[in-house]
Amino acid sequence: MRRVLKAAGVALAAAACLTAAAPAACAASAAPPVPRLAAVEAPPVPIALTSGGLGAVSFGAALLASVPDPDRSPAGANDFSCRPSAAHPYPVVLVHGTFENALDNWSGLAPVLERAGYCVFALNYGETKPHALLKAAGPIPASAAQLAHYVDKVRAATGAKKVDLVGHSQGGGLMPQWYLRFDKGAAKVHQLVGINPSSHGTTAIGTIHLLDAVLDVAGQAGKPFGLDSPAAKDQTIGSPVLQQLYAKGDTESGVTYTDIVSRTDVVVTPYTNQFLTAGPGATVHNILLQNVCPLDLTGHLGSSYDPNVQQLVLNALDPAHAEPVRCALMPLPV
Repeated sequence: MRRVLKAAGVALAAAACLTAAAPAACAASAAPPVPRLAAVEAPPVPIALTSGGLGAVSFGAALLASVPDPDRSPAGANDFSCRPSAAHPYPVVLVHGTFENALDNWSGLAPVLERAGYCVFALNYGETKPHALLKAAGPIPASAAQLAHYVDKVRAATGAKKVDLVGHSQGGGLMPQWYLRFDKGAAKVHQLVGINPSSHGTTAIGTIHLLDAVLDVAGQAGKPFGLDSPAAKDQTIGSPVLQQLYAKGDTESGVTYTDIVSRTDVVVTPYTNQFLTAGPGATVHNILLQNVCPLDLTGHLGSSYDPNVQQLVLNALDPAHAEPVRCALMPLPV
């Protein structure tokens, strides 16, 4: 039991440090980009007398559950016999974040989507060692190629021409955006919904050099366990991957983008970097969580377990049947 708890602690610490930078990448961007502004939101919904619990606690429990089998699928996901309905014609592909896996990232949202009538799929990707507990650590272009293969697999199984992508952190930002731009993904994706996406990289609240040193040591010591950091360095402001990706703007024509961002996120910083600017033929919805639910303090790690965020995801996937967000109380910024 002690070994399991230790593994969980290491993984939680790594998730909090997912955006460490290489000194060279940091030097390439001495001046951070101009912060992006949130779109104007509707007036806040009154706070309901409900409690959403602590998303990070739910994440931790799911992480512990994934230790015996890091490749396990979350409940509600990966039924390849599922056929999309007329009401929900796009299968939903869930894309986890850096140093996470499908089970710990999506054990909350996958069943919600499945009960709502969606065909739900969740891949594991970006391993630096087979069956690693901490995934999405490999280079982002290589991970995007894995996503491309998985989307084609889902489309072939379901008969759908396009899918909706819902991702967290790297999985909602840089990696699927690379797939859309460089791996012909824009023709196969209807919408990308990003939860605390790592768009435009991070300064890690000014601790990039320290986190880089920590991840370099952890990456060497943890290689037998699949702990390495190419993806984290790719997500640093000024990295070559970021420069190549955004050289021609943020978006691809024909794709709808929804970004759900929390002001209390201290992993992808400044949080305004997570917002996107629509280019020709694309639609962007930038949502600041606290503009919808002012007392929702959810930060980065637990956001996929936040019921308010989950309702925003449902509304993005099916805007014609959007429901009010009840604004469950989420009291901790984690």
